[in-house]
Amino acid sequence: MVGSWRSWLIELPRYFKRAVLALIDFFLASAALWVALSIRYGQYFVPSSLGQLGLLLSGPLITLLVLWRIGLYRLVTRFIGYRGTLQIIAGVGFAVLVWSLLVFMVGQLGVPRSVILTYAALSAALLSLLRYAIGIVLDSAGIPYPASKPEIAPKSAIIYGAGPMGIALLQAMRRAGDRKVVAFVDTAPTMWRQYIGGLKVYAPSKLTRLIERESVREILVAVPEARPRRKILHELEQHPVEVKVLPAYEDIASGRVRLSDLRPVDVTDLLGRDPVEPNPELLRRNISGKAVLLTGAGGSIGSELVRQVLHLDPRLVVLLDVSEVALYQVELEVRDRLSEMQRTDRIPKVKAVLGSVLDEALISDVVRSNGIETIFHAAAYKHVPMVERNPISGVENNVFGTQALVNAALKHGVERMVLISTDKAVRPTNVMGASKRLSELILQAAASEQNRTVFAMVRFGNVLDSSGSVIRRFRQQIQAGGPITVTHPEVTRYFMSIPEAASLVIQAGAMANGGEVFVLDMGESVKIDKLARQLIRLSGLEVRDDTNPLGDIAISYIGLRPGEKLYEELLIGAQTSHTEHPRIQKSDEPFLPSSALGVELIDLKAALTARDGNAVRAILLRSVEGYEPHIEEPATALHPQEISAPLLP
Repeated sequence: MVGSWRSWLIELPRYFKRAVLALIDFFLASAALWVALSIRYGQYFVPSSLGQLGLLLSGPLITLLVLWRIGLYRLVTRFIGYRGTLQIIAGVGFAVLVWSLLVFMVGQLGVPRSVILTYAALSAALLSLLRYAIGIVLDSAGIPYPASKPEIAPKSAIIYGAGPMGIALLQAMRRAGDRKVVAFVDTAPTMWRQYIGGLKVYAPSKLTRLIERESVREILVAVPEARPRRKILHELEQHPVEVKVLPAYEDIASGRVRLSDLRPVDVTDLLGRDPVEPNPELLRRNISGKAVLLTGAGGSIGSELVRQVLHLDPRLVVLLDVSEVALYQVELEVRDRLSEMQRTDRIPKVKAVLGSVLDEALISDVVRSNGIETIFHAAAYKHVPMVERNPISGVENNVFGTQALVNAALKHGVERMVLISTDKAVRPTNVMGASKRLSELILQAAASEQNRTVFAMVRFGNVLDSSGSVIRRFRQQIQAGGPITVTHPEVTRYFMSIPEAASLVIQAGAMANGGEVFVLDMGESVKIDKLARQLIRLSGLEVRDDTNPLGDIAISYIGLRPGEKLYEELLIGAQTSHTEHPRIQKSDEPFLPSSALGVELIDLKAALTARDGNAVRAILLRSVEGYEPHIEEPATALHPQEISAPLLP
């Protein structure tokens, strides 16, 4: 209740708050003058004439006008700092001087000189105390200033965003003392020319001049909303400064802004979309009260699915991964999260299973013994160049790992299985994409043969900050001084944040009736070359090329990797329809009947056993529609001891 009252007060129109504050100041100054007169005469003072009353009221009025003129009311009251206090003292002193001249000019009305000094002291004290009281009430009594300057001059910085996040960041920076904040910049016109903690708030149009005048080397963006922050970051590209961002308050675990929360700009900030509120009913439909199996639980998507599933009231969560390290890390995180849950929550049981989806006996036992009702299958080999150079392992894991799960789901009556697929499965040019499309065909065929288990596939593009994220590589290359390696100047990709993708996967799976391919709305595709240039500029550096040979970071075009496309697609056919969720579409796509697919899988199994890479690709060619492999060198059987080429973005 108190918090909502404070929020309501803070969010009142600024000009209304100024008018109310000025009115309170007038009454406080009038009270100060009355007290001064009463002290002087030793009794309650009562004006003896209208003229005397008018002269006495002119004192507070002159004080109010002077304070307004010198800009006191442009200061944010709850962050007055020493600057505001000095302004009050100076303003009241000047106003009292003007008023005393008026008093002496009209001397017959009898205002003792001692009253003038007492009035000045009382009114300055009351007006200052009022502002500090407001700060205390709103839990923001002021912003600390460093006691002394550090021996090494800190670099100058500007905080972009004069809201609560920007103010909290200023507090943290002044405690640390490693940066000198010279100004605020904000897009809200009502904030311009105001002072917060002794710093003036400027309009964005003043930014270029500010950077030059104050030798600014860093701009810190404290704007939580995705859309305005994205626009601000694009505008900041033109300035030769390093840009860092502060996450939204809900992303800061401690609830208190720290300098460690500042981070470099990443693709999420440049491409992130305003979130669409998830449908709670869809999220919980196949998880609440159920036993859920998540394969690939230690991976980028798998671990995020685990985080979200935990808070949807499951009865049991089984984590499966072939990587001991990844499984240990995600289990450790899960245990920490469970310990933080309220005792009133129903705490789910959690089991960690170390093993491969290729182990059919293990998969069958896990599903049967735990009474699994919902499966999210995220385990896959997904790095295109790695799978392209190791097709035997890639196809075996992706295709027959999926088949093992489908067989176990059918055998033990699993209610629902959702396959995490990829846009690379659409008219694939690489083994990874073809293997994922064949995995989709396995689920489609199983769905067409029965109606007991609901099988569904969710297809989407690249997720931000995944283990193979190109952004991580770009950031490392910038820190090393370059060059940034880009495959092709025209290559484009779709991007989506990991939390959004996981949420949409859960909701899409809940809408399935059997055999559907759900396609997530990835927004607009992004040119990777443009993305690399943005990251360079927002790091405070310049691109080095023919037009700017003295730049900092060069971009090297290394050519498309084996099996890589210039652009990705999400749909095989044009038969799509809308669903309950605005960012999820449903695609009606062709598939192979179970009999025909069964023959192909038998042949594929034999080719894998013989480690015949040519035969594997031949089977993919005839079974996966639109597969056009990129042939860089003759396909040969690859053995485990062979080392693949290093991955480049």
